[in-house]
Amino acid sequence: MRFFVLFSENVVIAIRSIRSNLTRAILTILIIAFGIMALVGILTAIDSIKGSISDQFTNMGANTFTIKSKDGFAHGPRKRGKRSNNLKTITYKEAARFKQEFNFPAIVSVYTQASNQGTLKFKSEKTNPNIPVFGIDENYLQTSGFEIEKGRNFTQEEIRMNRNYAIIGSQLVKTLFKNNEDPLDKIVSIGNGKYKIIGVLKEKGSSLSSNSDMICLLPLTNVRMYFAREEMAYEIAVMPGESISLDVATGEAEGLFRKIRKLTLRDLNNFEIQKSDSLVSMFLENIQYVTIAATIIGIITLLGAAIGLMNIMLVAVSERTREIGTRKAIGATSADIRQQFLFETIIIGQLGGALGIILGIFMGNIVSMLTGGPFIIPWLWIFFGVFLCLVVSLASGMIPAMKASKLDPIIALRYE
Repeated sequence: MRFFVLFSENVVIAIRSIRSNLTRAILTILIIAFGIMALVGILTAIDSIKGSISDQFTNMGANTFTIKSKDGFAHGPRKRGKRSNNLKTITYKEAARFKQEFNFPAIVSVYTQASNQGTLKFKSEKTNPNIPVFGIDENYLQTSGFEIEKGRNFTQEEIRMNRNYAIIGSQLVKTLFKNNEDPLDKIVSIGNGKYKIIGVLKEKGSSLSSNSDMICLLPLTNVRMYFAREEMAYEIAVMPGESISLDVATGEAEGLFRKIRKLTLRDLNNFEIQKSDSLVSMFLENIQYVTIAATIIGIITLLGAAIGLMNIMLVAVSERTREIGTRKAIGATSADIRQQFLFETIIIGQLGGALGIILGIFMGNIVSMLTGGPFIIPWLWIFFGVFLCLVVSLASGMIPAMKASKLDPIIALRYE
């Protein structure tokens, strides 16, 4: 019973003391709040970005890998007993042969980028000259995670006959057809050619590097005929069946493509196999460094808040020496005085923490909204923030509390 009486009394005295030194208390609360806001806000934003990246790569197909030309600077050091081979681009003949000979339960797609600076025109409307134009086969939509919202996909026959057909992203529809016209069967100009729109892609959203809704897809053979350029590079996307291991399929594909490119046992791969899940891991691994940096920034800010809080409490001890002497004279123990000052620091710290957590969630979810992510309440970081505030409060309040509890009541009463 005595414990609860002392507890409630210390809380009342602490609140009264905070109100009597309101300006200093508010400044300290704000310092703590900004530290927690920086920590919780950045970490909430990072969690949102992680979720957004994972969703984007899941849409691309979690069980997918791509065979692409290898960058001349990315093949790494030469292994002992191995010799490097010419890092030539993957040709259409090689990609088509792989698609034909890969006798494995998987969907194989061959595609190439015709241009990254395409311009689409419809009547008086036209896009900026920054539209990615791809030449694709009939399997590309499945392996890349795109879905048709209106219209249909290319057929094998249309690709074989290199028809002037196009499938466009949802954002291009909004840009070119501003009067709510139905884009299907409309003729648009792409480069020097005229193309009939047969399909519109379902909205997918933008990623860190591109906007999938501003894309234009043409038949692969049409691109080979009208967008041909020297050393045009082709890529192969492979989506194994659900019951097939990605590693097993990757091994089979690597063996076949080495054979197609006539590599011997001593030759290094002159192509690159990129798994969709490895890209996710790479992004998330890089984000970890940002998480560490954000945590360090938040802790440094809280360290500054702890020093400020300690300074305020030391000043408070000096200003309230007579009060401490009076309390001791009427029976308060050193432990009671110590608890009183610790309660003050804990209340200030938790008020700052609560304000910082609210601001941090708000700021973090602004970033989440901008990246198209869901509203996030980072419970882990909230509990971590509360714990940090408690540690800061105890660390900064212990020295002033010890100093106050050790004051001699007679000397304290004589203090001017």
